[in-house]
Amino acid sequence: MKEAPEFPGRATILVVDDAPANLTLMNKLLEPHYKVKVATNGENALRIAAADPPPDLILLDVVMPEMDGYEVCRRIMADDRTRQIPVIFLTAKAELEDERKGLELGAVDYITKPISPPIVMARVKTHLGQKKLADFLRDNNDFLEQEVAKRTREVMANQDVTILAMAFLAETRDSDTGGHIRRTQYYVKALALKLRHHPRFCDFLTDANIDMLFKTSPLHDIGKVGIPDRILQNTGRFEPHELEIMKSHTTLGRDAIEYAQNALGTNADFLVFAKPIAYSHQEKWDGSGYPQGLAGDDIPIAARLMAVADVYDALISRRVYKEGMPHEKAVKILIDGRGSHFDPDMIDAFVEIQEEFRAIAQRFADSDADISKKKEYQEKAGTV
Repeated sequence: MKEAPEFPGRATILVVDDAPANLTLMNKLLEPHYKVKVATNGENALRIAAADPPPDLILLDVVMPEMDGYEVCRRIMADDRTRQIPVIFLTAKAELEDERKGLELGAVDYITKPISPPIVMARVKTHLGQKKLADFLRDNNDFLEQEVAKRTREVMANQDVTILAMAFLAETRDSDTGGHIRRTQYYVKALALKLRHHPRFCDFLTDANIDMLFKTSPLHDIGKVGIPDRILQNTGRFEPHELEIMKSHTTLGRDAIEYAQNALGTNADFLVFAKPIAYSHQEKWDGSGYPQGLAGDDIPIAARLMAVADVYDALISRRVYKEGMPHEKAVKILIDGRGSHFDPDMIDAFVEIQEEFRAIAQRFADSDADISKKKEYQEKAGTV
């Protein structure tokens, strides 16, 4: 915590009064202790108050031509540049209603004329001290807010790195490339944005949740790190027992994320979102998917979005063992799966934005070098 600052040099007081005699009196009283500025009308007072540096305190008469002190005070309090400056009314208007009005407008004090110099000096000193404390607290609050924002950015950056590192670990084990991770991220985001106002999805697809879906979708296949290479790298037809082992990647992914949650001792948002994506993205709308055989709206929304993105990308992407399918053919397969494999409303939305999917696929397309590098890496790692 920073130490409370002193005013640089003497504090500045702005005295506002249309009577020269009053200005002379207040200048003589204040100048030995403070820097004094004067204004003979409201417009000049507002200009001086908004200048840089602003005065530290304003002594303000009420009765002035053109613009009275009440209006000056109201404008001071309405301006972000001046509202922190304490205002003390110094006036001959001594009625209780006058004082009430002045304080309600935001003045910190109300002194009636004829003045008592010791009282004026004591009140000025008190309110300058209070302003110094208020400025100190406000400065430290701003400093703390900046620190919190900085630490939050650091946490978010570490979170993003963790997600990508985990996704890369899974990706090194199978035939998917880094492009698959990027493409599915953007597919999920595009589909979520298209559905955000749909009555079935609007409560879930908030800005914050869409952002989290984008970040966590790369973890959909994290469980593949637990699948034996002889099965994971198999490019042919699985034997029944091999297929069951392959299907277990969803449960392995969920268990890995739950382990991370328990190790951290907290339900971090990105882990909460990652778990249903990893566990349920192989479920099908008609209940014929795995691992739980969920159907319809029992399948988490995040997993349903991921299913569309994952299947589309699997169809159109090149691998070391296959060529990619044309976009139009992939779209037809997804449409054929409407109401059986996929949520019907999600497929309808996908069809409407299919050109966005095509553009994403082209933007993050795997090059020949990517495919070769993937194969070379797996050969060096002994996974092919």
